[in-house]
Amino acid sequence: MKDPRHRVDSRSGLLERRWLQWVFYFLIWTAVGLFFASESSLWGRYVFRTPVTWDLALKTNLSFYYIWACIAPLVLWLGKRFRFERGSRAISFFVHVPTSVLLSTIQLLIAEIVVQSFSPEPLQMYEAFGAIQHTFVVYFHINLLTYWAILGIGYGREYYRKFREREVRAAQLKTQLTQAQLQALKMQLHPHFLFNTFNTISSLMHRNVDDADRVLTRLGDLLRYTLHNVGVQEVPLREELDFLRSYLEIEQTRFEDRLRVTISVEPEVLDFKVPNLILQPLVENAIRYAVAPRASGGCIEISARQVIGSLRIAVVDDGPGLPEGYDVLAHEGIGLRNSQDRLEQLYGENYRFMLSNKSPKGLEVAIVIPIRPS
Repeated sequence: MKDPRHRVDSRSGLLERRWLQWVFYFLIWTAVGLFFASESSLWGRYVFRTPVTWDLALKTNLSFYYIWACIAPLVLWLGKRFRFERGSRAISFFVHVPTSVLLSTIQLLIAEIVVQSFSPEPLQMYEAFGAIQHTFVVYFHINLLTYWAILGIGYGREYYRKFREREVRAAQLKTQLTQAQLQALKMQLHPHFLFNTFNTISSLMHRNVDDADRVLTRLGDLLRYTLHNVGVQEVPLREELDFLRSYLEIEQTRFEDRLRVTISVEPEVLDFKVPNLILQPLVENAIRYAVAPRASGGCIEISARQVIGSLRIAVVDDGPGLPEGYDVLAHEGIGLRNSQDRLEQLYGENYRFMLSNKSPKGLEVAIVIPIRPS
């Protein structure tokens, strides 16, 4: 159970960060107002030959851009809601264009009311309308540009945030991939695995030298593939299956008729990308729990097919399955947990990793991932 003080500290830290963000937001708009206040003062003095006091320039421009500061969150929200992305550009265009006109008009009306409130004497009706007309002529187009500038800054900030997230995710992926490769090497170099493999080779040497040589070759293929693909995050399914067949050939030599494997893959999905070394831990887990403990051995079915725009890969065994309420990811080794973590890092929320008992017996481990052609 988490310490309540930890939750309080976390909440306090979050509030402090938000407070700092709002302070920074206020300072940014203040800086913009000061910049244009200095411009108004200089233009009035040297261009229009009508000196503008610094006090008036400051009041006018700060109020003008503080109003935009209040409108900007709405513009940013609309930018997130209606993006200029493929498939939605037309709708976004027809939303943002009239909205930019409307908000620019509202901002100018509010700004003019605020500016007129600074006047020592109230303006007559015709003078007020004349001032509003002058304001629209001078500032309306600037306001339109301001709306689109806010929208562009919002998109830039969003893309930068996604870029940083991808950098972090790439670093995490590299770590996860290294762990998967080390886990595969650990499995291959495990003393028990090597003992069984060399014992198989030793017995074959007296009966079938060709089979013994083939097992040695497949063992070398596994090691060579694992070392060759260091740093590769995704490979074509065809390549992943080739690696798996090399692994299964050694295991089938060990278990002989006790290990029966069926691979059913649709030809059109062979070039789709899958996480590197994603199948071996799933099959190794099935052999460990569904084949090795039983004298009669067991069957393993491996399938891959396209389902509604996604790639579905499944490993099914005919073992005892999972006890009711048993969390295999919490109790077993790092193989399955590592596979799920890598899927999450690669695809975010766009994947499914499912373990389910089959009827009348057996366990299915299924992965559903987005289609990525090679």
